[in-house]
Amino acid sequence: MRLLAIDFGTSNTVAVVRGVDGRGRPLLFDGTPLLPSAVCLDLNGPPLTGRDAVRAARLDPARFEPAPKRRIDDGTVLLGDREVPVAELVGAVLRRVRVEADRQLGGVDEVRLTHPVRWGERRRGVLVAAARAAGLPPPRLVAEPVAAAAHYPAVLGTAVPPGRALAVYDLGGGTFDTAVVRRTAAGFDVLAESGLTDLGGLDFDQALVEQIGRDHAAGRTEQWHGLLSPVDPHQRRARELLYDDVRAAKELLSRAASAQLHLPALDLRAHLTREELESLIRRQLQQTVDCLARTIADARLDPADLVGIFLVGGSSRIPLAARLIHAELGVAPTTLEQPETAVAEGALRLDDPPAGPAHRPVPAGGDVGVPLRARAAIPVPDRAGVRPVDPAGRFWTGTAGLVWTGTLALLVVAALVVLVAVVTAGPG
Repeated sequence: MRLLAIDFGTSNTVAVVRGVDGRGRPLLFDGTPLLPSAVCLDLNGPPLTGRDAVRAARLDPARFEPAPKRRIDDGTVLLGDREVPVAELVGAVLRRVRVEADRQLGGVDEVRLTHPVRWGERRRGVLVAAARAAGLPPPRLVAEPVAAAAHYPAVLGTAVPPGRALAVYDLGGGTFDTAVVRRTAAGFDVLAESGLTDLGGLDFDQALVEQIGRDHAAGRTEQWHGLLSPVDPHQRRARELLYDDVRAAKELLSRAASAQLHLPALDLRAHLTREELESLIRRQLQQTVDCLARTIADARLDPADLVGIFLVGGSSRIPLAARLIHAELGVAPTTLEQPETAVAEGALRLDDPPAGPAHRPVPAGGDVGVPLRARAAIPVPDRAGVRPVDPAGRFWTGTAGLVWTGTLALLVVAALVVLVAVVTAGPG
């Protein structure tokens, strides 16, 4: 069966396919699995989507909608001089996904489409209508935390036992969602859910931009105002470059202690540190951790009762998020190298056996699986709950520990041989 799973997000859309060979792989758009969920009306053809839409918005921003998912309740959106149904905007993004899936698979037999768990029948109906407008088969709708939980066993290489619960912490570009789900014989049930609809990676980008303004805009007020409130294509392009560079610097600071940022519009180079970023966004990240803690309590569980806390969504890779969770809840969360794709991959695995086959999505045209290893701090499931891994325990059970153990054993044997020889020889 040719299967397509789509995670339609606020900022980006991710899609994963599985062909008749049973192997999963992400669809790539302009060389990346992240397709901006943006739409721009084109007067001469069908709507533009993704990065094409972002580029077109420089010339005609009135026809641009950056986040159709946030307009799900609006019915229609005014773009230029036209009222466009939201289902049509979402359908344009899904059509872009279908075209790429058709190109790779020659068509799809089943579609799975994820959605926030709190969405009711009317909102889900907009997704179904959008899929129909995109020319997709009737989709199977999957709640996002359920999809994420279905991916968790593939990350750890072991099944979640029936009756055990897992917390999902989903920090994306535009929103934060969290849920506690319990493994059942049929799959996963949502025990509790919550979220912050106005907090995500875009807010962290904005915090960095404002800090750059405080540090460097003095004496450049006119140029800085043109960056923040562009009125022509040149200024809009400069603003786009600023936010692209800020986003890249933020992502680098998840891996490095500092980052350089070139601002050609101001003719200067800015230096950013991870410490500065964390000081700017600590309060907002703490809000997500508090929301997670309340959701676990709403599920009538303690953090130690969980089999783990699973971090998904692109902004969850910020190291401070995992540190705050660990400090607050006493559980070392499971993180991914590519958390943006976890929900789509989980939707793909939804009907896999409980242990979860260790299928790793592979890049288009490649044979090597996308790295999805959990980092060192992975909670270990046991009857008493989850505890951070003890570094000393890891040493004595690792290769180095075995070498030291063997050496000590040889020294003990040698000492016994000498002692026996001395006793046998006796005095004189």
